[in-house]
Amino acid sequence: MKTIENFQIRPAHVEDVPVILQLIRDLATYERAPNDVTATEEQLVDVLFGERPAAEVLLAFEGQSPVGFAVFFYNFSTWLGRPGLYLEDLFVKPEKRGKGYGRALLIELAKIARDRGCGRMEWAVLDWNEPAIKFYRALGAKPMDEWTVFRLTRDGIASLADSGPVGQPASAKGSGAARLASLARRKK
Repeated sequence: MKTIENFQIRPAHVEDVPVILQLIRDLATYERAPNDVTATEEQLVDVLFGERPAAEVLLAFEGQSPVGFAVFFYNFSTWLGRPGLYLEDLFVKPEKRGKGYGRALLIELAKIARDRGCGRMEWAVLDWNEPAIKFYRALGAKPMDEWTVFRLTRDGIASLADSGPVGQPASAKGSGAARLASLARRKK
């Protein structure tokens, strides 16, 4: 494995947001979904560096050029009673692969997980991404074949949030306060 001496990994700063967004777009292109990115620089400033950061980013550089990144946040294991580190995205530009940069990013993440008391690290990989699957297996990571990932998109979240509580049909919409006001009017 050939490495470049002028390689570094560092935590992202707010002034790195344009670089982060470009790497997100590069990742989406690699994952065959270039038109699915809706994130903006303003959103990333807020969610990564605002009052309640939702995730952290490590940036990888070869010299002064960004070559990859890792986006991560914490989840929680009730069984372990400990936080876990969830790797949302790991990406190294295709032309920069094979130099150990992805492994270096994962090593840095493992150090963060260890130092912050995490009980595990988890991430998802697309079924068709055989090079990544082989890479992760070589690191000792195990696939969780018995688990299926579920997702609600923004519309699904809104629909669920607006649905009726247990015992009421899903068509019973509105807030609890609106339902209480409706009941109070019926009693009059």
